Amino acid sequence: MRALLAEDDAILADALSANLRQAGFQVEVADNGAVAEYLLTRQTFEVGIIDLGLPLVDGLTVVQRVRKIKPQLPLLILTALDGLEHRVAGLNAGADDYLTKPFDFPELEARIRAVLRRASPGDAGTGSGSDTGSSATAVGQLVFDRDLRRATISGQALELTPREWLLLDLLLTQRRKVITKEQIGLAWSADLSESGGPSSLEVYIHRLRRKLEGSGVGIRTVRGLGYLLETQD
Repeated sequence: MRALLAEDDAILADALSANLRQAGFQVEVADNGAVAEYLLTRQTFEVGIIDLGLPLVDGLTVVQRVRKIKPQLPLLILTALDGLEHRVAGLNAGADDYLTKPFDFPELEARIRAVLRRASPGDAGTGSGSDTGSSATAVGQLVFDRDLRRATISGQALELTPREWLLLDLLLTQRRKVITKEQIGLAWSADLSESGGPSSLEVYIHRLRRKLEGSGVGIRTVRGLGYLLETQD
């Protein structure tokens, strides 16, 4: 399993690489954002681990650019910036998780494996699939194909991060039912803690709403209960 580690601190990069290799990963290290972007967009990786404070191209820009090209590739941000505005910016850029320094390696490994579980096996970093034998759900102008892990609006591909994909999948599967924050947290296999929970969930809801514009499908907030997928006339 290949991981790209974008970290300009050579000592930290060496330590993390050694631990990741012991955990079973094949690790490629990039010491600046330009190299990280080049490798992530042109080679196949199962996960990208990206520091925000990278030289040449900052980590936030790397995440934004990679996400446009590889919407399903799991991306995890590492940074010393722990303010709410920084976490929101990272998630809005397309990151699937956000870990602040200093941290213990077991937590990093656990978070990496969590984002990998949320990504569909086989298409992380590729974004392609076969049209043979697939089944799709159509609601309004939205077509959601779970087998191919592909969604379109009026025939145009809808780019979704792994968490956005799981959120939309849950809303479609439980259509006409209110989905609670607890159900979403369980689907994400993540702990909705105070530091990364309800506030980041709202970010994902807002981001998915924007992506669904023009589809005839919307996400309604049911105050005190959760969220409901509904068609719009």
